[in-house]
Amino acid sequence: QVQLVQSGGGLVQTGGSLRLSCEASGTFFSIKARTWYRQAPGNQREFVAALSSGGGTNYADSVKGRFSISRDSAKDTFYLQMDSLKPEDTAVYYCSAQIVTIGSTSAGLQYWGQGTQVTVSS
Repeated sequence: QVQLVQSGGGLVQTGGSLRLSCEASGTFFSIKARTWYRQAPGNQREFVAALSSGGGTNYADSVKGRFSISRDSAKDTFYLQMDSLKPEDTAVYYCSAQIVTIGSTSAGLQYWGQGTQVTVSS
């Protein structure tokens, strides 16, 4: 089955940058609604950024102007570029996507990455 594998987390200082990657593996027809979420300990998971199959983007107010979601030409990997990081950005970041597979409808099924820790020191 399809899996989303994340990489790129780590520890950075305030004002630093990180780029998170989310690679889809397995057999699929298309990837839709690429999305990033984050969850701090004890908090609810919150929306961060989304990239539609048509190329449109959407960002949470808290990250607008600092984060950018994108994908590569092969469309099997997408990214979250995080600049001007703040301590309040510290969380586990999860990628998610609607992916159309042999066993899904045309709308696809939602898949989740394993999560990666981002820690921003003050």
